[in-house]
Amino acid sequence: MFNKITTAWALHRRTVTIVTLVILVAFPFLITDQYIVTVATLGGVYAILAMSLNLISGFMGITSLGHAAFWGVGAYTAALLSTKLGWPFILTLIASCVVALVFGVLLGLPTLRLSGRYLTIVTLAFCEIIRTIETNWKSLTGGATGITGIPKPEIFGYVFNTPMKIYFLVLVLCILTYILITRLMDSRLGRGITAVRDDYIAAQAMGIKDSRYKIMAFVISAALAGMAGGFYAHYMSFISPLSFSFDQSTLILSMIIIGGLGNLTGSVIGAVLLIALPEVLRPLMAWRQVIYGALLVVVILCKPSGILGKVNLKHIKQRELFKRGKEKEGEVKA
Repeated sequence: MFNKITTAWALHRRTVTIVTLVILVAFPFLITDQYIVTVATLGGVYAILAMSLNLISGFMGITSLGHAAFWGVGAYTAALLSTKLGWPFILTLIASCVVALVFGVLLGLPTLRLSGRYLTIVTLAFCEIIRTIETNWKSLTGGATGITGIPKPEIFGYVFNTPMKIYFLVLVLCILTYILITRLMDSRLGRGITAVRDDYIAAQAMGIKDSRYKIMAFVISAALAGMAGGFYAHYMSFISPLSFSFDQSTLILSMIIIGGLGNLTGSVIGAVLLIALPEVLRPLMAWRQVIYGALLVVVILCKPSGILGKVNLKHIKQRELFKRGKEKEGEVKA
């Protein structure tokens, strides 16, 4: 059944994309409960984070437990620039990307020569260091109380101050992130990243410098996480260190594992599932976390590679077209 669905999807990919976009655009008009639209907006933020993490954990093969740190760096950058210096939303969003990118370079250059569990531990330590700074540098970050009064997003005088407006803004950011990473992975850089992940020794033999590709993937991922943080700060109007803890890093990693490593659509599906499930199970209260955990275990047991893990729509389409061509050729000969 699953193979039939993915085959139909691969053969009619453009139609599926158009229908999906229509549904996403119509969603806030069809839903009367504004709280659901707010949850969908939060799902969009996590979708950006999941796609950006998938760039290094899925496509590059680096397990990172510190992605929330870049998210936090971007959020605090936007919060400080907007509240203390009065910068507009567009500039704070760009600054969030740039500052997170710089932190990605500072972390990546000395550590990406490491591999496996050692690199994972370093990213975990980095996340805790950033959280500690956010908590204890009270004169800058406000400490545990955080930063309040962050203005809502505003672009050329248009204020995004309703759930529907915020939803469409994060939808645009999600689409841009998806397109950027897709184009990146279809480029020479993307092929190099995949080659390093699959066999870095063979890649080096072919003249591909693995450290160069690792750092490039790492900083792009960090910049996208910083953008998500900048948007999140303006969206929530309040941030604190609790929002960017190690727990958030594991949540984002869980999203891409469940959705499928190396699959951007899977990242979005994983983010939506892990954000929506707790809300769907809210009426059960006492049993909510138990059912939530059990469902995750079932998904992992049934699909160890993730919902869309190892699903390559381009290859499926080529395979089906080749199969149909062979069948037609056989009919002609008959």
